[in-house]
Amino acid sequence: MRHPHDAYDAGDEHDLHHHGDRDLGDGLVDLAVNVRLTTPPAWLRDVLVDSLSGLGAYPDDTAAVAAIAARHGVDPACVLPTAGGAEAFTLVARGLGVRRPVVVHPQFTEPEAALRAAGHRPLRHVLVQDDGFAFTTGTFERNHRDSDLVVVGNPTNPTGVLHEAGALRSLTRPGRTLVVDEAFMDAVPGEPETLLTPGASLQGLLVVRSLTKTWGLAGLRAGYVVGDPELVASLRAVQPPWAVSGPALAATVACLSDEAVAEADRGARQLDARRAVLVTELARLGIRPAAPSVAPFVLLDTSAAGAHSRRKALANLGFAVRRGETFPGLLPAHLRVAVRDENTSRRFVSALHSTLGSHRAA
Repeated sequence: MRHPHDAYDAGDEHDLHHHGDRDLGDGLVDLAVNVRLTTPPAWLRDVLVDSLSGLGAYPDDTAAVAAIAARHGVDPACVLPTAGGAEAFTLVARGLGVRRPVVVHPQFTEPEAALRAAGHRPLRHVLVQDDGFAFTTGTFERNHRDSDLVVVGNPTNPTGVLHEAGALRSLTRPGRTLVVDEAFMDAVPGEPETLLTPGASLQGLLVVRSLTKTWGLAGLRAGYVVGDPELVASLRAVQPPWAVSGPALAATVACLSDEAVAEADRGARQLDARRAVLVTELARLGIRPAAPSVAPFVLLDTSAAGAHSRRKALANLGFAVRRGETFPGLLPAHLRVAVRDENTSRRFVSALHSTLGSHRAA
């Protein structure tokens, strides 16, 4: 029997292109998609409307590059705007000449999908629930010491686990590129454990950020990469011309202003409070998250009440949740649930309770 941490090429046993939007349905309360806002705030909508007057010109990313560099205290050569965080993984797969890539799972599946589409055969390092989906450097190195590309999320989608920055940084070494998906880091107050700390080395490192989750911009596609300037140059070389639209570049500048960063942090603190309500309501029923989450979602394991998924039963009660089995390392009984307002969380917990019958999750 394969140990959960063993290196293996899993082929096509999971639908790596499945995402939460495919679990939605007409009239359902959306707990499947993990964006904080359903629409951008008024001030950001004004920025987007103003940007439309420039649609006749090709996009110029100069101001966005400067804003990203200023936000993270790095040289402009270390940054690259992208069409959402997902494009960055395609650029990594196509722009870096890697031979032994490893993806740490369970996590966002697009990095592995992009590697496979580019002809690579990535191995998986699968974290386990019994360990709280925690990442251990020693265990990883025993299995993958010869890897030349490592991809890991922090905080990780779908578990919500925040890994220690020092443990992740220790993975960098000559001949290896570390890619850290920090798409949800701005949803954590103060952004602890980010690898983008002032003055820190970027050698061998690429950090992927997204603006879509916090600012309600999923349809606009706005994100960026910060990292080793040589690696960033390799990504830039394979990025199509004008890949990031003018409105997305304008949004990038606006969302990285001091005022917007402060607003995002306030939103992250509100999210903490709302997640605490959801977790407390679940605990009243004896249900605990599968891992301690700091993200805008929690992962539930309902297997104590049966191995099958309760997604369809919840849909019948009006709630859409993200299925778990398309994430390597998870099962149908796993459900990812987005954090919403307190009333919605209480209603969801009541609906979940009714689907569990006489059983209770451990």
